[in-house]
Amino acid sequence: MQHLVLEGRRIEYRDLPAAVAGRPALVLLHEGLGSASMWGKFPERLAAATGCRVIVGSRAGYGQSDPYPEPRNARYQHREGEEALPAFLAALGVARPVVIGHSDGGTMALLYAAAHPDAPLGIALMAPHEFIEEQTLAGIRAAGKAWRTTEWPARLARHHADAARVFREWHDIWLSPEYRHWNIEDHLPFITCPILAMQGVDDEYASLRQIQVIAEQVPGTRLLALPDCGHSPHRDQPAAVLTALADFINTLAAISGPSNT
Repeated sequence: MQHLVLEGRRIEYRDLPAAVAGRPALVLLHEGLGSASMWGKFPERLAAATGCRVIVGSRAGYGQSDPYPEPRNARYQHREGEEALPAFLAALGVARPVVIGHSDGGTMALLYAAAHPDAPLGIALMAPHEFIEEQTLAGIRAAGKAWRTTEWPARLARHHADAARVFREWHDIWLSPEYRHWNIEDHLPFITCPILAMQGVDDEYASLRQIQVIAEQVPGTRLLALPDCGHSPHRDQPAAVLTALADFINTLAAISGPSNT
């Protein structure tokens, strides 16, 4: 892993070079319990499928990245999408990226594109959230039980310096009273870049309504509902996801012309 320093915090990341000159940079945003290492070999497979530079980082407090000093609040996804991600990209000299987000990372990609409409070339989303569903809360309650009764803490500890804090902050904020009415649908009309939104038909944390509302608010959004697929499309249906991403990125590259990143 490589590291950079943002506002005094050491942030880990991986930077896979482009195989084809002029292709856009792809930036992967991990899920609510994820990290740079938890993407596994997907970044390499994505780089091979597209010829693009692929950047994957661990947000503050995840993986081996230094945490924020204060506890998480209900606007943590806004902070990451609207402030932390632009700072991370600027530090790496990345302009006009294609941002690819999974779950929380997908939500952050939406907030980034809404707050900075001229910044991304496009965004691709896997199982993003825009509003609270009972299905989501039920999935998080089940995760809490699994955390207490299985080997999950030990497995997650292989990817995080403080796995207990990662899990606790994710679990507790989603089930908190202050988060009950969380909703970012009013941000969607401010997005002007192309969107690819993918979700598993069998997603254990959300219904397909989560991606449908994006298409209703952002004309031209591509939707892909994946059969035999849960909350992690890149793990459950990697071939279909890579094909969809490569096609989406090729279309963006053809429209935008050569990239300088």
